[in-house]
Amino acid sequence: MGLLSKRDAALLTDPLADNNPITIQVLGICSALAITAELKASIVMAVSVLFVLGLGNVVISLMRNIIPSKIRIIVQLIVVATLVIIVDLVLKAFAYELSKTLSVFVGLIITNCIIMGRFEAFALGNGPWRAFLDGIGNAVGYGVILIAVGFFRELLGSGTLLGFKVLGDPIEKSGLYAIGYENNGFMLLSPMALIVVGILIWIQRSRNTTLIEEN
Repeated sequence: MGLLSKRDAALLTDPLADNNPITIQVLGICSALAITAELKASIVMAVSVLFVLGLGNVVISLMRNIIPSKIRIIVQLIVVATLVIIVDLVLKAFAYELSKTLSVFVGLIITNCIIMGRFEAFALGNGPWRAFLDGIGNAVGYGVILIAVGFFRELLGSGTLLGFKVLGDPIEKSGLYAIGYENNGFMLLSPMALIVVGILIWIQRSRNTTLIEEN
């Protein structure tokens, strides 16, 4: 037998494909619009959500039998807020400049509907191991889309990736700029993130027509 059963493996793989939290469930769109102008910020946000959702799901699962139903949402908010504070302090200690860029949006992880949704829909009804797998799977599914959007927005909008010039120098007119290429400044605006996400949704539904909702 493998390490994971088919049922458990599906918790990791489904959010990467036909149950992606952004492209299928249409959750977590705010951060996709707000911080994906730079690939580095997208990666940090993806890792932050991976930590918060993976560990948070385990904590909620361990506490599921002792949390009073009437205050479960408050308890969930306290758990996620504690984990987000840890992420914020780590960023300030090791990546201060990036923490200033992400400051407001790291705090918004607390109300990220993906995290609260998985707490409520899965962690409260399953054991710690399956809750952990579910958290990791959904966080990776979220992160893949976030990183993809950040990749195209920074590449086409600034001509860089992770701050490194990959298309040439626009000032010295080297690389692609030597043949007339110009950065698309619109890619750095928030509406373009929505358009890129829309294109990813269209590609996914084109490949799997069963995902297309009927009117």
